[in-house]
Amino acid sequence: MKPLQKNPVMMTQSGDPMRTDDSPATTQRRHSKRIVNGLLLLDKPSGATSNAVLQRVKRMYRASKAGHTGSLDPLASGMLPLCFGHATKLSGFLLSANKEYRVTAAFGSKTDTADADGRVIAQVPVAGIDQDTLLAALDHFRGTIEQIPPMYSALKKDGRRLYELARLGQEVPRAPRRVEIHTLVVEKYDPHHPVLRVCCSKGTYIRTLVEDIAAQAGTLGHVAALRRLSVSPFPEEDLIGFNELDAAAAESVEALDRLLLPADRAIGDWPAVYLDQDQSRRLSQGQSPRDVGSLAPGLVRIYDNNCEFLGVGEGMVDGSLAPKRLFVGQPSRDE
Repeated sequence: MKPLQKNPVMMTQSGDPMRTDDSPATTQRRHSKRIVNGLLLLDKPSGATSNAVLQRVKRMYRASKAGHTGSLDPLASGMLPLCFGHATKLSGFLLSANKEYRVTAAFGSKTDTADADGRVIAQVPVAGIDQDTLLAALDHFRGTIEQIPPMYSALKKDGRRLYELARLGQEVPRAPRRVEIHTLVVEKYDPHHPVLRVCCSKGTYIRTLVEDIAAQAGTLGHVAALRRLSVSPFPEEDLIGFNELDAAAAESVEALDRLLLPADRAIGDWPAVYLDQDQSRRLSQGQSPRDVGSLAPGLVRIYDNNCEFLGVGEGMVDGSLAPKRLFVGQPSRDE
């Protein structure tokens, strides 16, 4: 992971970094918003909240609109896709993507948050888990499994976040959820702190997975370290750390913009449809383009005759194309 550059920062009461450079020039830059479109695959550092790093990057870009696609716990590091402008319309597709993690488990103790940031609430005398026992335990958690979401999560119960209730010492019933574990292997065996690699579907709680694996192996456990390696379809090699961002920001706005990926990279493995000028015009008016050929049912990328990305459409059962999310035209500052 590329570490954060050591800039002078203060911390707010919520734990988010607060910049201390309040010179007139800096203040003017901070409030001069601009339209930014694209994706940034941020290498989130451990110890920061997802919203804190989003706000810091948004200020660097002076972006009028930005969001992230699925938060990482403060303890976790790694890939946090940030969407700017048009790309925010694709954030839902990234939320649904498969994720890959490297997780270090700690056996022998349980914490209230299920990770090392929490308070130890139970311990067991354990000499360690032998490799055969661990491998046998992992066999129970591949494929489709059910998880009970942790209390320290952003899910809601009667309009309140579960983590808010957890901080008040309350525990409420949670319905199990089905998730898919595509890959679960031991990357480095250690009887007390094994390193696992997990590829899983959306909605998977790695903290819960580690607790459940420990229980299956006859002990307690929590997450000691966690890194998100990738969010499909993006590889780990595309990550951008704050050192690189800070260097680009010191150079120019154009250098920052060169770090962005086109929005359509998020759905680059979808079928593509190319329209002529008249078909593009109809699409921009919210109408179904005519004579696009026979399409298989499903979502597609749409481009004009200049290969400019127009948005997302859906092939219908009758072979026609229906617009879903369009990027035609520039977003307003308040979009």
